[in-house]
Parts: sequence; structure tokens; C-alpha cells
Amino acid sequence: MKLDVIKLDSGKAGSIDLADDVFGLAPRGDILQRVVRWQHAKAQAGTHSVLGKSDVSYSTKKIYRQKGTGGARHGSKKAPTFRHGGVYKGPTPRSHAFDLPKKVRALGLRHALSAKATAGELVIVEDLNLADAKTAAVAKAVRENGWKRVLVIDGAEVNEGFARAARNIEGVDILPSIGANVYDILKRDTLVITRAGVEALEARLK
Repeated sequence: MKLDVIKLDSGKAGSIDLADDVFGLAPRGDILQRVVRWQHAKAQAGTHSVLGKSDVSYSTKKIYRQKGTGGARHGSKKAPTFRHGGVYKGPTPRSHAFDLPKKVRALGLRHALSAKATAGELVIVEDLNLADAKTAAVAKAVRENGWKRVLVIDGAEVNEGFARAARNIEGVDILPSIGANVYDILKRDTLVITRAGVEALEARLK
């Protein structure tokens, strides 16, 4: 697959051959769904917690005698049937993460990149160098290229000047190639990758 390469100021910068096994696959929604679900489960805090019968602060004294009251038999008021009693089998802190094979994760990233390329939402730029690395200059480049919600993926190291200038611009996110992931790619309308980023991704996914 061949794509045109542009500069941030919309000028031409030649073309690039993209690996078909990374950018040219037929996107599979089932694989993308598995990887996104894995990412969300891994990110979930799992701090949900309630007080059980042994955790609530209450007297453990038997509330009334065992027999002769005509009522049900009870011990302390910590039982779940009483107001302010403990919760029965409530949620406890735990990890929601589950294992997903590395091959499936890598395949998911390939399909996410291919989905953007197939939809025409993939843009390749020469680099992120700007003569004037200011927020106004980055905002102008984003506006002139028609990018609204965009993810920019650079090489092994993110261009610090561009990252600093773009951090206050709404809808612009920047990641190094090692940080590229399925959820962030699919969440944005446009995916912008530098030439160095393409080389790093192809080396990572070979």
C-alpha cells in the first residue's frame, strides 16, 4: 500500500510504502472488540467495596432470647436482614484484568491501523518539526489540515517541542510508537503517524 506523505504545513513530502500485513488487512470487529475489552478491564480500578457482616460496627449481643418470642431466631443485629447490617455477598476490591495472548494483542493493533487506512482516516507526515514550536502554530496546522479529534503517533521518542505546544489544544493527543494501542486509535477520528512512527510500528509488529 502506498500513501502520500505530507508536511505539517500541508506541503508534499513524497510517498511511503506501507506494509500490507500491518496496514492492509481486512478489519475484523471481533478482534478489535476483544482487545478493547481487555484494555478496559485492565484499566478498571476494582476498588468497589461494601461492609459485610463481620465488618460493620455494631453490638454482637443476641438481640432477644432464642425461644418464646414468636419471632424468627436471631443473633446480633449485624445480620443482612437488619437496617445497618452487613451486605451479603457484596463487591470486594479485586482486579478485573484477564489474560489475552500477545499474538491477539498484536493482531488487534494491526487491524486497528488497517481500519484507519481502509476508512481513509490515516495521514502520514514527514515529521513533527515546526520552525516555531508554539501552540498557535500547531493549532494552525491542525486547523488547516482539517483535523478535529486526532491521535498523533511519533517514533520511539515524541518530539518534545510539538508535544509541549500541542498539550493545550483540545482533541489533539500524542503518543510514542510504543504507546500505540487499539482503543486510542479507534477513539479518534484521524490517525496521524510520522515516517519514523511508521517504521517503528512496522518493526514492532513484524
